[in-house]
Amino acid sequence: MNWYADFVNKLITCRACPRLAKYREEVKPLPRFSDDKYWRRPVPPWGDLANARIMIVGLAPAVHGGNRTGRMFTGDSSAQFLFRALHMAGLSNRPYSISRNDDVAVRCIYITSVVKCAPPNNRPTTDEIRTCVNNWFRYEIQRIKPKAIVTLGHIAFQGVRLVLGINAEFRHGGYVDVNGVRIFMSYHPSPRNTNTGRLKIEDLVRILKMASEYVGCS
Repeated sequence: MNWYADFVNKLITCRACPRLAKYREEVKPLPRFSDDKYWRRPVPPWGDLANARIMIVGLAPAVHGGNRTGRMFTGDSSAQFLFRALHMAGLSNRPYSISRNDDVAVRCIYITSVVKCAPPNNRPTTDEIRTCVNNWFRYEIQRIKPKAIVTLGHIAFQGVRLVLGINAEFRHGGYVDVNGVRIFMSYHPSPRNTNTGRLKIEDLVRILKMASEYVGCS
């Protein structure tokens, strides 16, 4: 996948959003990660590049997750909830995502985010979202050509809507078809949603299985 290597090499040097670049580089490590060398760059997507029929889209890297580990949805509580669901849906060989060296392999999926750098308070600005979509995310969709997209949260759905021109609103558990692509909608697996029961593991598993069955990966 020559395009992917070129894409990542360019992505990780991006400084198009000064506020995000400053934040990702200056954030203080949590005490339990004090011995870790933080990634502190735009976080690359990853997945089953040869057979990626489903694109899983998050908001942005977690400041002590992907921004620390250098891999999207890796090393934080949101990642563990997502990968528990992926494992239950038969799309990951492990029910966790801890580091780039954890031997996790996924099937049929490509994992990415609309915004490539960790934003303060998990809140990118509208301009930052548009910059990332136009510089990076739009190209990913064009290269992967997914048959299904699972959007994790409103901002993920907003990013996909910017690229595909979706004329619909976010609705957890729903889906919309656009130009042969089915976009599934789920709340983001953040502690705010999972700890309160707003997003239950069985709900996310059901959505992932729907996407898997739709593209023929079940």
